[in-house]
Amino acid sequence: PGTGGLTRVVDKRKVRRDLADIFSTTAEGIKGKRAVEWRLIDAVVPRSRWAEQVRARAEALAQKPTTAPVKGAGIALPPVESKVEGDTTTWRYVTLELHPGQRIAELTVRGPLEPEPTTVEEFVQRGAASWAFQAFRELDDALLRLRFNHEEVGVVLLRTRGDLARVLEVDAALEANRGHWLVNEIVLHMARVLRRLDQTARSFFAVLDPGSCFAGPLLEIALAADRSYMLDDARRPVEIAVGKLSAGALPMVHGRTRLEVRFDGEPARVPEVLALAGRLGPEAASEAGLVTVVADEIDFDDELRVAVEERASLSPDALTGMEASLRCVGPETADSKIFGRLSSWQNWIFIRPNATGPRGALSLYGKPERPHFDWKRT
Repeated sequence: PGTGGLTRVVDKRKVRRDLADIFSTTAEGIKGKRAVEWRLIDAVVPRSRWAEQVRARAEALAQKPTTAPVKGAGIALPPVESKVEGDTTTWRYVTLELHPGQRIAELTVRGPLEPEPTTVEEFVQRGAASWAFQAFRELDDALLRLRFNHEEVGVVLLRTRGDLARVLEVDAALEANRGHWLVNEIVLHMARVLRRLDQTARSFFAVLDPGSCFAGPLLEIALAADRSYMLDDARRPVEIAVGKLSAGALPMVHGRTRLEVRFDGEPARVPEVLALAGRLGPEAASEAGLVTVVADEIDFDDELRVAVEERASLSPDALTGMEASLRCVGPETADSKIFGRLSSWQNWIFIRPNATGPRGALSLYGKPERPHFDWKRT
């Protein structure tokens, strides 16, 4: 039950809830024919026919049509290459810089460095080297490294660098050509990487400062962040822009867009924001509800610094639970239950020494001793 099994039984396997009650409380389990009837398993196969049945099932699955039939020779996927120098890992479009003593990291995504494909033929010719594919493959690699190699990092500053207009051009080109198999796969891949960002147990603060290009698919990164800080300085203008893909091509794990989640209490604002044309400065972005904090050149650095230091000092487990609960707003799906809130609260918080260990916060609640925190986040 504590690992998401109950959710998988009723939501994923669609077992009737009274039968699930019996199954979950029966020590000897459910066997054979009854397990099939209750939908706990797909089939019972005698050992003598095991290999034959598995092969037949695999062949039947292989014959099922896909949602987007591939019509082409495919493309080659070369390894994602990076360079590690001290606490900094650099890819072509992504940089991950660690500040180990502070449990802070900075993750920067650069926009296109050259003209990008606008037609199907150009996308096919560019293959895996197009910015939309390459940059998000690198972002995926960076997020996985954070998850598995740098568990004590608690706060990640999300930054972008590049030409905002070029990012919007890529956004428009992807939306216009989504009927093609390769472009569709690129958009689906971008959506998957953004969902990994949504469900990474770190605090994410988006930093909208001079040189940033939070537009189109990169605006989704800011919308995925727990907070966003935007500089308001007339001498160094900062702008954002809403792209076409934000209307529904890059859904979260429960099927809603990040704009729908952001304006869950004001659904009428979603079409209003999607209709916004052109670039939005700090005042317009704040009025549209797309940023958390707007600060001038005098206060911006200090306000961001204080917020980051404060966040890094809080319980990692409490933050994991809070962030997972606040990110997937609205109706749940099996995926969001299993990999989102349920995973954070049941699998992580309540069984961690930080909560229930001899020196955990719950064990020492009301006592003079201070709890001891293991700062790892997974």
